[in-house]
Amino acid sequence: MSNPPHDPLPIDQVPVGELLGRELEARDWSQADFAAVLDRPTQFVSEIVTGKKEITRESAAQIGAALGHTAEYWLNLQDQYLLAEQFRNQHAQIKLDEVRRRARLNDKGPIQLLKKRGLLTGTTLNALETEVMELFELDSLDDEPAFAAAARRANRCEDISSLQRAWVACIRREARKIPPLEKYSAHRLRDLAGSLSRTVKLAADFEDLPDRFSKVGVRLVYVESFPGAKIDGCAMFVDEYPAIGLSGRGKRFDKVLFTLLHEIAHILLDHVDAEHLIVERLDDAQNSEIRREKDADNKATKLVFPHGVPDVPARISASWVDQTAGELGVAPIVVIGHLQHRHRLDWRTTLAKNAPSVSEALEAWE
Repeated sequence: MSNPPHDPLPIDQVPVGELLGRELEARDWSQADFAAVLDRPTQFVSEIVTGKKEITRESAAQIGAALGHTAEYWLNLQDQYLLAEQFRNQHAQIKLDEVRRRARLNDKGPIQLLKKRGLLTGTTLNALETEVMELFELDSLDDEPAFAAAARRANRCEDISSLQRAWVACIRREARKIPPLEKYSAHRLRDLAGSLSRTVKLAADFEDLPDRFSKVGVRLVYVESFPGAKIDGCAMFVDEYPAIGLSGRGKRFDKVLFTLLHEIAHILLDHVDAEHLIVERLDDAQNSEIRREKDADNKATKLVFPHGVPDVPARISASWVDQTAGELGVAPIVVIGHLQHRHRLDWRTTLAKNAPSVSEALEAWE
C-alpha cells in the first residue's frame, strides 16, 4: 500500500511553473521525462514551467500524483502567487477598491433601481457616494441611516429592509422640496381627514390632495413603490412639519385612500415624533408597534365611516353597495374594500371588477 500524498510547508511566492521546474531538477527529470510520466506532450510541461499555461484541476491532479503531492497543493501554490501578483498590481487594486465602494453603496439601498428611476443621477463613484450620503443624510458612508417615522408595511414583523429604508429616504428628500403653505394644525388636519372619504370619490380627486394638505401644514409626497419593498406609506416629521408618503402599492382607489388615512391617524395619535423609528422590532417593543398599527387602522376606519356601516345583508348585491355608498357619501369601491377586509366579501368578488386605479393621479403629484 502506497503512502498518502504529503504536502510540504508553504513557501515564498514564486511562479508555480518555476517551482515545478525546480522539483524536476531535484529529481534529475527532464521535461520530456516528466511529460512521459504524465502521458502528455513535452510542450504541455514546457508551457507550465515557463508560465505560459496555468495549471488546471486535471493537470494539478496529475502533477500531484506524479510527485507525491495533492492536487490542492499545486492549485494553492498557483493561486497564492497569482493573488500576490494581483496585490502588487496597482491598477488591479484600484479596480478592487471600486468594487468595495460599490458594495458599500449597495448596502445602503438599491442603487441600480434608484438610478433607473432617476432618483440618483451620478455617473461617477464619487458623485454617487455624495448623492447617497445626501439622500440618507449621512456624514459618512460608515454611518447607518436613521428615520423618525411610522410606516404601513406588509411585513410588519420583520426588520426594515434596505428597499423600505431607501423608499422612506426618497420620501423625506421629496418632502423637503415642498414647504407647506401654512403652519401645521392638528385641528385642521383632523377636519380634513374627516372629510376625505366624502370629498375624494373619483381617482381624479387625488390630484389636488397635496395642495389641500399643504394648507393644513402637512407635506404629502408620492414615490412609486419599489418592487418587493412591501411598503404602502409612511408618516414622519421633516423640519418640524409632518409629512406623509404614499407608494401607490396596489393602485386601487380604496386601498390607497385607506393608507393615507392610516398615516394621518399615526400623526393625530402622536405616534410620530423624533424618537419613533420606522423599524418594528421582534422584542417587547413589537407589541407596542402592533397596538399602534391597530389603533391607526381603527381610527382610519372611523374617519371613513364616522357613523359606522349599516347592517350587511346575507347576500350583498351591487345595488345594495351603490345604495349604501350613496347614503354614506363615499365611493362604492370603499364599501366593497371594507367588506373584503371584514371577510364579508371574497377578494375575487366580481363587485370589485374594474376597481378604479389612482396611479395617474399620484403621478401628477410629481
